[in-house]
Amino acid sequence: MQQRCATSAKNLCRKILQHRPPIRATQPPVCDIFINHRGIDTKRTIAGLLHDHLFRLGLRPFLDSMSMKPGDKLFGKIDPAIRGCKLGVAIFSPNYCDSYFCLHELALLMESKKRVIPIFCDVKPSQLRVVDYGTRSAEQLQRFSWALEEAKYTVGLAFDTLEGDWSGFLNTTTDAVIKNLVELEAENSSKNTTYLVQGLKQEP
Repeated sequence: MQQRCATSAKNLCRKILQHRPPIRATQPPVCDIFINHRGIDTKRTIAGLLHDHLFRLGLRPFLDSMSMKPGDKLFGKIDPAIRGCKLGVAIFSPNYCDSYFCLHELALLMESKKRVIPIFCDVKPSQLRVVDYGTRSAEQLQRFSWALEEAKYTVGLAFDTLEGDWSGFLNTTTDAVIKNLVELEAENSSKNTTYLVQGLKQEP
């Protein structure tokens, strides 16, 4: 069963890679999937495993600990990666909402109108809320709360790290990511065709 899932994922992945333009040396690093997560909760588990699995399939996932090096500016690398990504994966965990960076990344994904797959890891959507510790402005609280509500009302995946099937969940998540990427590629191709037809009609 696991072998069939891996083969299916690779076949879907090839469809994406066939239409992806090559990266020029002068272009900034880009990513297909931005993994938004709380490091202390999931970096060594779901986030790290998902990054490695997607990377082995030939995709370009962005995970801060794997995609950045000492000396890089956080916002200088993370913000362009979010704006340039095709898909976001938001891994919600018990300590997620305590992090300014997690909430900032989520808000930027939503503001950039990226498609986001929520993963609720050891936490229920109803348990997620932005708390005012007196260090965030009213504008930030409103921005973060809005983004969190958007994510909570998006169909996602749930996982219990103590009782869940890690291998099965990783395959299910990978399939969801790749199928969403394939859909996004199809939508972009359709839009490009529409723009081309409209342009031809406008020519004298």
